[in-house]
Formats: sequence, C-alpha cells, structure tokens
Amino acid sequence: MPLPLEPARPDQTLNPETDTPSVLALKQLVARLQREQNKTQDLLSSLGFALRSFNNLNQFLELIPLVASRVTDAAVSALVTFAPSGRLRLQRLHCTNDNACLLVRPSIEAAIKAVETHNIPLEQFDDLVRQQLGSIARVFSTSILIQNRDRGRLYIFSPDPEYVWTETRRKLVQLIADQTAVAMFNDELVTELRRKQRLDRELEIGAEIQLRLFPRHYPDIDGITLAARCTPASHVGGDYYDFIPTHYAVGQDEELEDDSETTHQTRSRWGIAIGDVMGKGVPAGLLMTLTRGMLRAEALNRRSPAQILQHLNRAMYADLENSHRFVTLFYSEYDPATRRLAYSNAAHNPPLFWRSRTDTIEKLDTWGMLVGLDSDTEYEEDFVILEPGDTILYYTDGFTEASNPEGDRFEEDTLIDAFQSICRQHATPQEILEELFEQLRTFVGFGRSNDDDVTLVVLQSTA
Repeated sequence: MPLPLEPARPDQTLNPETDTPSVLALKQLVARLQREQNKTQDLLSSLGFALRSFNNLNQFLELIPLVASRVTDAAVSALVTFAPSGRLRLQRLHCTNDNACLLVRPSIEAAIKAVETHNIPLEQFDDLVRQQLGSIARVFSTSILIQNRDRGRLYIFSPDPEYVWTETRRKLVQLIADQTAVAMFNDELVTELRRKQRLDRELEIGAEIQLRLFPRHYPDIDGITLAARCTPASHVGGDYYDFIPTHYAVGQDEELEDDSETTHQTRSRWGIAIGDVMGKGVPAGLLMTLTRGMLRAEALNRRSPAQILQHLNRAMYADLENSHRFVTLFYSEYDPATRRLAYSNAAHNPPLFWRSRTDTIEKLDTWGMLVGLDSDTEYEEDFVILEPGDTILYYTDGFTEASNPEGDRFEEDTLIDAFQSICRQHATPQEILEELFEQLRTFVGFGRSNDDDVTLVVLQSTA
C-alpha cells in the first residue's frame, strides 16, 4: 500500500543573497527538521488510516516494518509475531538495501528455529537474536502486547555504530507497536465473532432439526386425547417426548377387515414416551436424538414396555458408558381396545395420574435404573385401566426444579396441587397444558428464562 507523503512546508524562506552563512545554515536545519517532522506525521497518519480501513491483517502488518524504519531512520526493521500456540513467525522484514537483509534475515530465522526446536522461553528470544547478529548491527526492540500478553516484537536494526536509540525514536516505535497490537486484537475479535455467528447458525439449524423430530401433531387415538410442549433452555435441548405407533391390537397374523386410516388409528397401540438426557445444550441434544431413534426401533419389535427399556439400555450402554451422561425415560403403551396403559420407568419423574372418579392423584412408577448406567439392570412393569376423565401428566424435572428470583423451586407438591385443581375443572389436555405453563411463568417471573429444559405431556381418557 503506497503511503501518501505531502511535500515539506518550511516556515522560513531561504534567501542566500541576504542571509549570513550562520543564519542560512540555521534555516536549512529548521527546514530539514520540519521536513522530517512532516514525514513522520504523514507516515503515522497513513498507518492510522490503514488501521481504520484494513480488512486483511497480513496486508496491514506488511506496512509496520516499513513505517518503523522510516520514522527511526533505521537500515532494517522486522516484525516477529508470537501465535497463541507459541509458534513464531517473521511476519515482515524491511531493508533499505539488499545487503542489510542478507545479514539480518538469517539471524532472525535462526533464533526462531532455536526457540521452536529447543522449547526456549519467548523471554529469551531477544537475546538469541542479538547472539546471532553478533557485532553486525545494533538491535532495538519493542514488545507488542495484547491484553498483557506478549504477542510479538518490533525490531530496529542499525549497522551504524553512531546510531542512537533516542527517547523520541523509542516512543514512535512504541506507538507503531501499539497500533499493531490493536490491529491484531481487532482481527482476533472479528474471527471470534464470525466463529460465534457460524456456531449460532449451526445451533439454529440443530434446533430446527430437533424441533422436527418432535411430533408435529397429536395422533388421533381412540379413547384418549393428548397435548404436549417442550421448551428448551437453549437452542438445543435434552428433553424428549414422542408418540409412537407400535402394533395392532389384533393377533399378529390376523388381517384387518378395513385398511382405512381410521381403522389403523383405532386398532393400533401407541407408545407414549418422555425422557430427559442429563445435561443440556448440544451434547444432550445429540443423545436425545440417539435415544429417539433407538426407542422407536425397539418399540416396533412388539415387546412390552419393560422389555423395550431393557433392550434400549443394553443398546445404549456402550455409547453412554464413557460419556458421563445418562438418560431418564418413562415409556408407556396404550391399547385402545382394552383402555389399558402399560408402563415402565427408567428413573424418570413418575407421571401424575388423576382419577376422575375419586379425585385422587397417584404416581405411575416402577423400579428401574437410568438408561446407560448398568447394562444388566432389570426393569419392572405395571399398568392401569383408564376410565373416562382420567388424566395423566408426564413431565421432566425442569418443571419442578424451576426457581424464582428468591431461589425457591416450583417443587413436585406445587405441581400436584396445581394439576389436581385444574383437572377438577374438567379442563381439556390443551387447557391443562396452557394453565400449568402459565403458572410456571408466573412463579419464575415474566421475562426470565428457564435454567433447564421443560416438557409436559397431558393424556386424558375420553368417553
């Protein structure tokens, strides 16, 4: 990048005919000093303009030794950068003549190689450069600091034994080094911003994909109605719920009389599942996706809920063994022909069962370990027969562990009382869902986000 230089503008006009030799010499000195000052100002101004407008760090760094050598009247200037990994790089070398470069470049490269080969501390790099140069040239250097970390050196070399490293020259080079640090730091910020933007976009895509894995609509199942919602704490969550068509209630080899969609929906058993991967964010979301796929595969094998969890646990154990992550899962299967809901629990929060006839709350629970904790664990199974109006609430611990600004948790007892009160009003599953989420928002505080994923599934038996 060419540097615009304005012509010198001396304050006094030279007049050889009227000025005495001493006055003439003084005016010439003043003019030369002013030209040098203008040159320095123009160089620093050009460097500042480049700093404001550059979009390529390497192009900007190429200017640094050039400007440094000109403002200090040095024969050679070099910029050596230190990467965060510890790698050194001779970024740019500027010489007033080729012979100077032939003397200085090998010395700097040898010092860099010594540091990287023998793991010599960066603090000793200056000494290595001086040792390599010997008496060839005088060496002056200034650190390039970014957030109090040494990220490089700006060097001035002069073979002139009378060259003086004045305070003015030192300040000028330090100013250039500081601008270099600003440029490098800005470039790192831009790189980090782009990385975060790319990650945010990937998270958005991941959230979109995960959202599509949840049921897009409630299935039409004879004898029950459903409502469900999952609110992840971040883009991607570890909570899971699903409605899975399993197999027909008729005999395995018995053909259906009618192949219509209505008959299929009426006579097919359905799996209703809810789960929670320990943790949240992308790792939990990936395991949630894995759990969904494997559970769906197991549910199609005509096994009981307990057998499904047992096979799922064995299949996932190898993947979860060294991950320090586990899955809680409640799996139930509803048979429209008998109104029977069979279920098995892998250490998940037991769903709340409101019996309409007696206005009582029961917990649907069986013994079973977390999925992925023990490959040989056994799972128990139980069932209930649903009567019209009976309502079941499946939930994850993000609901009961949600906290308000004072640090109090929503707690299971609060959820039980709220659920029972709403059920007494003969509310629909969707109304129950909306009211419970509204009570949670009021408890946590409007505008505050959840610390964990929150999922509810409401199942209600119809007449």
